[in-house]
Amino acid sequence: MHRNGTRLRTAIGVTVAAALAAGLVSAGAAGAAPAHPDAAPDRHRATHDRQPASVDGSARVFYAYSPNDTIRFAFDATAKPFSRPMPGLPGGLPTDATGTVRISHHVAAQNVTVTAEGRVDCLVTGGRTATFTAVITRADPQVSDWVGTRRGFSVTDGRGRVPDRMGFSWDIVNVDTDDAGNPIQPSAGTCLAPAPFAPVLDGGFRVHATPLPPVPTS
Repeated sequence: MHRNGTRLRTAIGVTVAAALAAGLVSAGAAGAAPAHPDAAPDRHRATHDRQPASVDGSARVFYAYSPNDTIRFAFDATAKPFSRPMPGLPGGLPTDATGTVRISHHVAAQNVTVTAEGRVDCLVTGGRTATFTAVITRADPQVSDWVGTRRGFSVTDGRGRVPDRMGFSWDIVNVDTDDAGNPIQPSAGTCLAPAPFAPVLDGGFRVHATPLPPVPTS
């Protein structure tokens, strides 16, 4: 992806997201009793889950392909189901969310720091893991073409002796080709992000997971 000319894009590139196709899965008929604990509500869970799903925190992460750089992410994402109507989906999605994302990448070789910020639009959680996306609203000149594109993030809340980890949807993933066969990195789809491949060096993230909400009846 022309690394020599776009070195600064490594952790902070590039087309408008494809339109979301309509086709929400409707509420299905009841089946066998769920075997997984996340699918088995109880009184404790019902009380606990009055708090919406969320991810928050800030951390410096280690990225194997930029080992000398200082890369930081700060997240404040909260689920807000069925809050983002769009053409074909007037009721929004159960994964709708709100919040902010901040990215900072100090490139040691050039002694320059590049930053960007985004508005969270989707969040889904499961156990100690979350994936979410944000549309970039502000970016430094080196990555100005990020503005208006969607970027994906993933977090594992390690807890205890297990380190937190996170992942992001660019550089080594989400690669496509244009009509000429050249590599490009388009916007991510809502809530799409890779496995959390980058370990946290300092700081950390907190994941509060909840089951997906029911579809509104009215």
